[in-house]
Amino acid sequence: MTKDLLTRHSVISIFAGLALLVTVGCSGQTSSERTGEDQGTGNPAEVGEVNLYSSRHYDTDDELYDNFTEKTGIKVNIIEGSADELIERIKTEGANSPADVFITVDAGRLWRAEEAEILQPIASSELESAIPENLRSPDGKWFGLSKRTRIMVYNKEKVKPEELSTYEALAEPEWEGRVCVRSSGNIYNQSLVAAMIEKDGIEETEKWAKGFVDNFARPPEGNDVGQIKAVAAGVCDLALVNHYYVARLQQSDKPETQEMIAKVGVFFPNQEEDGTHINISGGGVVATSPNQESAIKFLEYLATPEAQEVYANANNEIAAVTGVDPNPTVAEFGEFQESEINVAALGKNNPEAVKLMDRAGWK
Repeated sequence: MTKDLLTRHSVISIFAGLALLVTVGCSGQTSSERTGEDQGTGNPAEVGEVNLYSSRHYDTDDELYDNFTEKTGIKVNIIEGSADELIERIKTEGANSPADVFITVDAGRLWRAEEAEILQPIASSELESAIPENLRSPDGKWFGLSKRTRIMVYNKEKVKPEELSTYEALAEPEWEGRVCVRSSGNIYNQSLVAAMIEKDGIEETEKWAKGFVDNFARPPEGNDVGQIKAVAAGVCDLALVNHYYVARLQQSDKPETQEMIAKVGVFFPNQEEDGTHINISGGGVVATSPNQESAIKFLEYLATPEAQEVYANANNEIAAVTGVDPNPTVAEFGEFQESEINVAALGKNNPEAVKLMDRAGWK
């Protein structure tokens, strides 16, 4: 879906629309921007805009963008699409691209953007102090803004928590015919395998992948919610999913969803070893950004504790900034140890991960 770069208002009259076009044509600002004093401080507000290309499709993010504009006077214009579409669009637009900030989910996709040379390194003491080193590009080209974990969900009637331990253990013979998972084309699974390559090496990871594939209850199909439903229905005993899908289902007010989700439990793997696999949602400043200063301020705002509470928790993710509590649903999953692998490795090892999964027969 694409939101018009000229306005984020959903309903305007014809006359207001004409006024808006005239205003943009003359000054680059809309009549909705505050061009006087910063409310509540009496200080002059910054005036400008930031053009955001985002593959995050969460309506709750709009609250953040409105808050940013309220605080700074900088208007946020949004273009939405898939990560690959937006990367290609920025490349095609070239030096004339209006894009200032690129935001997407999964470190593997941020790596693709970096490899496509559409992001620039930025120096920001605010971002560097707020975002842990393992959640950002070593070259400062992108920063994690929220975390997601790849967890196990299990059928409570068929699996006891004490039977569970690590991702690696799912390749053992006792799990034969008991595991559901998405296809190898899914970036979340590719990133998990890429992390395992970083930790265990290609040879050991490929050995694991072959054993893991042998234990599939069915050929890979569906999305993460589909895996959870399959576990609840007894199609398989266990599946790998991102944690926030479980949280969303738990928050549903539909009786049938509540009945379904009550049948599954949540387990964080590798707690006695290197920690549960972590991935991110994040963003960076586009190399040809026409509003670089505003773009950096925008990312810095998203890394503030107040913004993190909305950015992460509204989507049942986990804040990238320390000290921000998860929402009550995610908090119920309990505390857990996180992997400290730099998420840049998820992108760096992605090509090898894809080839390895193909060799292992992971469809």
